[in-house]
Amino acid sequence: MSVPGPDEIRELVARAYAGRVRPVLERAETVELLETVPASDSSSCCSPAPAENSPQTCCGDVPAAGDDVAISRIAELYRQSDINDLPATVTDVAFGCGNPTAIAALEPGQVVLDLGSGGGIDCFLAAKMVGPSGRVYGVDMTPEMVRLARKNAEKVGAANVEFRLGEIEHLPMPDESVDVIISNCVINLSPDKPQVFREAFRVLKPGGRLQVSDIVWTKPVPDEVRSDMEQWAGCIAGALLESDYLEHIRAAGFVDVTSEATEYPGGKGIASAAVVARKPASSAEGCRCGIC
Repeated sequence: MSVPGPDEIRELVARAYAGRVRPVLERAETVELLETVPASDSSSCCSPAPAENSPQTCCGDVPAAGDDVAISRIAELYRQSDINDLPATVTDVAFGCGNPTAIAALEPGQVVLDLGSGGGIDCFLAAKMVGPSGRVYGVDMTPEMVRLARKNAEKVGAANVEFRLGEIEHLPMPDESVDVIISNCVINLSPDKPQVFREAFRVLKPGGRLQVSDIVWTKPVPDEVRSDMEQWAGCIAGALLESDYLEHIRAAGFVDVTSEATEYPGGKGIASAAVVARKPASSAEGCRCGIC
C-alpha cells in the first residue's frame, strides 16, 4: 500500500477533527452554560473515538507496533490548579503528549503562537503567563474547532487570545511577529513537516523560540504503519524518526536544537518528545559556512 498524498492526509485529519468536536460545539451553541460533556464526545487531537479498552497515544488508536501505549489525558499533563477555572468545553477537548506551556518559560508581554490550537487550552494557559501586555494566537485548520475555541475565549474572558483559521504549513501571521511558538501533538499530523518548520522560522522574531511537544519514533516506522490512513489520523503513521524531526528543524534555520524523548511503555519505538529550538538573533549567528 502506498503512502497517502498530502491532500488526502489533510482531508482525513480535518474530517476526524470536525467529527470529534462537532458534538461539543453543538452543545456549546445550544446550552448557555455547558458544565459537562459525556466522555464519548471528548476530542483527541485528531482521531475517531476509540473502541473500549483500546490502547492509544495522544491522538488515537495505537497500531500493532505500539501496543500498550497509554493516552496522555489532561489530568496527566496539567496541574489541576492550572485548569480548575477552565470550562468543560476546553478541558474535555484537550488531549496531547505534553504540556508545552510548562516547558516554554513564557514571560509577561510576549507574543505566543500555538500550532494546532484545538479548543484552546494551551492558549488560555499561555495567556495567563504572558499577562495583559502579551498576546496569544492559536491557529487551527478545522472551522468547527476554531468556532469552539472562540466561544471558549469569550467564556473564560481571555481578551488577549485570538484564534485564526489556517494551516500550520501556511501560517496566517506576519513575518517576525512571534516570540515563542508552542504546539502539542499536532506537527506529526502534517504531511509537509519541513514546511511547518520553515513557516515557524519565518514568523518568529530573531532570537525567538520553538518549544513543542510531539510524537516521534525512536526506530524506523514500519511500512504497513506509514501507509495506514487511520493511523495517520491517530498521530502514529505521520510521526517521524526523532533524528529526522530534529534535522528538519535545523534545515529550516534553527539553532540550539534539543529533544527529550520519552518512550511510551510498551510503545515499541513510539515516544513523546519535548523539543526546543531557537531562531538565531542575527544572520551571522545562523551562518553555517564559516565565512559570513
